[in-house]
Amino acid sequence: MSAYVKIKGLTRIFDVSKPWLNRLLERRSKAFLTAVSEVDLEIEERTTYALVGESGSGKSTIGRMLVGLLRPTAGEVEIEGVNLATETDADKIASVRSNIQMIFQDPFASLNPRWRVRDIIVEPVASKGEDTVGLAEKLLEQVGLHPSDAGKFPHEFSGGQRQRICIARALASNPRLIVCDEPTSALDVSVQAQVLNLMSDLKDDLGLTYLLITHDLTVVRHMADRIGVLYLGRLVEEADPKSLFETPKHPYTQMLLEAAPRMDGFGREVDPPQGEIPDPIDPPKGCAFHPRCPIAGDICRQERPLSRQIGNGTVACHFAE
Repeated sequence: MSAYVKIKGLTRIFDVSKPWLNRLLERRSKAFLTAVSEVDLEIEERTTYALVGESGSGKSTIGRMLVGLLRPTAGEVEIEGVNLATETDADKIASVRSNIQMIFQDPFASLNPRWRVRDIIVEPVASKGEDTVGLAEKLLEQVGLHPSDAGKFPHEFSGGQRQRICIARALASNPRLIVCDEPTSALDVSVQAQVLNLMSDLKDDLGLTYLLITHDLTVVRHMADRIGVLYLGRLVEEADPKSLFETPKHPYTQMLLEAAPRMDGFGREVDPPQGEIPDPIDPPKGCAFHPRCPIAGDICRQERPLSRQIGNGTVACHFAE
């Protein structure tokens, strides 16, 4: 398989400073928040790459930079061999962008309440002036809804049905890559399984590539071909699901897996995760995880660990062995 997406040194910094006058009166300097810091990863064609981590780790920011909703502060995003950060040919960029779609976390918030489902689904195709006759009905049937639902409004559906509508809209332009930002977190467990099974079937049938953004480890274990673990905007570990779940190398990954609920976990005693995520405006020096790490040494407080190959994956930890 070839790498469909290549991300190198991807960084995004937000200016979160107070207004100029407030800073002048309070004698404060500008404040910058580093949401994503020097992330390298590759997504192979027709596979599912999952990004996991606590809230605020930068997962959604990476997804939004990938689809073009945010511009990187630094680094490269290469899709289909086109570097979107440096490419100047507008036609090339438009061609790549047309092969990318996104499924958002809240299905109701991402659907226009004043539009009928038919108009919502065909919008990506209609905006290019292409024929949309019968397209919405066909896609609704493909995602397990009835063709007659095309004439209804979003408020007439349940949460799971709305997410299916979002999936149908994402499929309308025949994309090759779909960024799924917490696609099931707003749904109950039984509906989650239905939506995930639908996404898995569509991936196999249509040859799709997924970037799956989630905090649910049970989802990634069964859906992902490759998993990246993010902490404070940094990719701390990357491996296949079997290696990651059976022999996690990074202390943060071990902490996440220990804290995850398990069917056989009744009565088990697990130490709760220690400490809080540091302030991303003023991150700790060296390894970002060292204030919470049980095995941190002096080097962890001084030097940021480089990602290196260990076993079937890569780990950014001085003491991963």
